Amino acid sequence: MSQAQPVTVAVIPARGGSKSIPRKNLADLGGRPLLARAIEGGLACPEVSRVIVSTDDAEIAAVGREYGAEVPFLRPAELAADDTPDLPVFRHVLAWLAENEGFACDFLVNLRCTTPLRRPEHIGAAVRALAEAPGADSLRSVDRIQGKHHPYWMFAKDDAGFSAPFVAGIDVQRDYYRRQLLPPAWSINALVDVMRPSVVFSPQGPYGERMLLLETDPIFSIDIDTPKDLVVCRALWDKLDELA
Repeated sequence: MSQAQPVTVAVIPARGGSKSIPRKNLADLGGRPLLARAIEGGLACPEVSRVIVSTDDAEIAAVGREYGAEVPFLRPAELAADDTPDLPVFRHVLAWLAENEGFACDFLVNLRCTTPLRRPEHIGAAVRALAEAPGADSLRSVDRIQGKHHPYWMFAKDDAGFSAPFVAGIDVQRDYYRRQLLPPAWSINALVDVMRPSVVFSPQGPYGERMLLLETDPIFSIDIDTPKDLVVCRALWDKLDELA
């Protein structure tokens, strides 16, 4: 007997405010708002059961519904501040579904509007990987760090303004002077996160202590934080198939 597919809810956090790009979640990419790109990715992924937009903004809620997402509530204002972390937003979604629908899921997927180049296959691969690892608490997508971006080749400044190793206890010039000598390292890229709800509500939430890493092609993980990032994404949008 085949194992039942896990019930997976994709949540798209999309508050109305944004400092770097006004109304960023509604910015245009290829004729559709960034919010729509996140929704389309979730709806096109067979591993996703429901796509829910969490927003405090009526216009964003209306756009979310227009493109096929569920928007069953407006997020409380205290969970939509500039410094609101992800954890209370995730907990609010899960608690609302439990209290108002009696609904529970196996996995919660975080789909940020600001990484719009993701594809449904990235989401599916992330869900399947966590489903196949019962001992894991969560999974996050990552880019492999190469060359000058490696933490061993980074510096901080001391109190006098001189360079200090960013990673203490290593001798870069002796042991890591060539790129090929650097140990493997990865950085979170915000393309897709998958969590078990029980871990979201734990003291170690939202990712727990046993987090898997899913390496993805960096071409898909450009994160829109500034107007320049948006220009880059727009330039890449029609060329992804050629570059990937």
